[in-house]
Amino acid sequence: MSVLLRLSIPVLWCLLLASAVGVVWSRHETRALFVQLQALHAQRDGLDIAWGQLKIEQSAWATHGRVEQTARAGLKMVIPRPEEVRLVNTATATQP
Repeated sequence: MSVLLRLSIPVLWCLLLASAVGVVWSRHETRALFVQLQALHAQRDGLDIAWGQLKIEQSAWATHGRVEQTARAGLKMVIPRPEEVRLVNTATATQP
């Protein structure tokens, strides 16, 4: 065997070993990133559910009946009688 062949075989074995370690490392990183992606998807789904619940709660609190009930009970507001209502003409109200 020539000297070049004797030196190239260990070099090729080292390159093969380095390539194998690189493949194992990249597979490990891929799996770790996939687990992280799944966790982020689960977190996103949980936040979507919470957002939907908050929107439902907001619509329940903003119904006309709920606003009127709060105005009557909490703020002691009442609907004015017809003689208490004054109509203002906006065209004459802006002139000095």
